[in-house]
Amino acid sequence: MNEPLLRPATPADVVSIARIWYSGWRDGHLGHVPDALLAVRTEESFGVRAAEHVVDPATRTVVAEVEGAVAGFVMVVGDEVEQVYVSSQHRGSGIAKLLLAEAERLVAANGHRGAWLAVVAGNVRARRFYERRGWTDEGPFDHAAPHEDGPIPTPAHRYTKPLG
Repeated sequence: MNEPLLRPATPADVVSIARIWYSGWRDGHLGHVPDALLAVRTEESFGVRAAEHVVDPATRTVVAEVEGAVAGFVMVVGDEVEQVYVSSQHRGSGIAKLLLAEAERLVAANGHRGAWLAVVAGNVRARRFYERRGWTDEGPFDHAAPHEDGPIPTPAHRYTKPLG
């Protein structure tokens, strides 16, 4: 595998981002989120959300490209690392580490001294990954999962990391 190229996402990346996001979201969330959230997180909804995030000036979306294809992405809003996903075929390759480090860099560049993210309580694989990367579990909270009809409370853990 060639070294991944990190670059800002473009509208041409939306389909790839949505595919990775939908697949990864289902892997980490099925059985761990309220039925109301599962009902609205359709495959189509990830395409709509990806398109909105890529063009939203408040969201920094960065993709990891490997051999010309999007292998993963990260989305940062202010001091929040909002999304980190890697395609199933690239898991374990180090791309997630690169994307998370880039997210931390972006949060610091936004002028914040620390970053935070939400992880669904039952997503043990993600929680272990963040803990290995120096993030601290600050405990459970109800994450307000965004939806056009209003946020859906979702059990999650808030992770934080101070940035230099």
